[in-house]
Amino acid sequence: MRSHWLLPFLLLISTSANPSPSTATINKSPAKPPDNETIYKISKSLCWGCIAESLQFLFAHNLVRARHWELPLAWDFQLEKYARWWAHQRQADCKLEHSFPEDDFKLGENVFWGGGSAWTPNDAVSAWAEEEKYYTYATNTCQDDQMCGHYTQIVWKSTQRLGCARVVCDDGDVFMTCNYDPPGNYVGERPY
Repeated sequence: MRSHWLLPFLLLISTSANPSPSTATINKSPAKPPDNETIYKISKSLCWGCIAESLQFLFAHNLVRARHWELPLAWDFQLEKYARWWAHQRQADCKLEHSFPEDDFKLGENVFWGGGSAWTPNDAVSAWAEEEKYYTYATNTCQDDQMCGHYTQIVWKSTQRLGCARVVCDDGDVFMTCNYDPPGNYVGERPY
């Protein structure tokens, strides 16, 4: 699958172009303003700031990978679509115990929950990357009673693609999820 890193720039260029006066059509009838229900439905279906959030997720991941001379990840819109679907499944109650939506889940995944609505993609990736302090490369182990799997998934050597999503939950908290392909964290293998 090809990387689509130029898409944000192409969108910017295509949306900033103004039509020439000869091709613009003018509707002289007054437009009926949309009702509140329509506005709500549209706002729930659109992702305001998705491109900026995608870039934040991608840049933060690649900074962590660069510290270990790992190749940068490419943004994958199919993985983003899946992550967005999964995040919206969790939106009603972000505090539910984590469970995979399928028995044969074949993607790597990191999830983040934060109280309050101010959490950003950088916050999630930073929290996952902080697990590095509990990981010992020489023995390929994690310190007892600590987590390292989020960190090792970020820097996993064979992972090439990433797709993430962030939602503000119904209770005002934030849920973020990232999916990775190929997945990492194979028992007995080192991440890099």
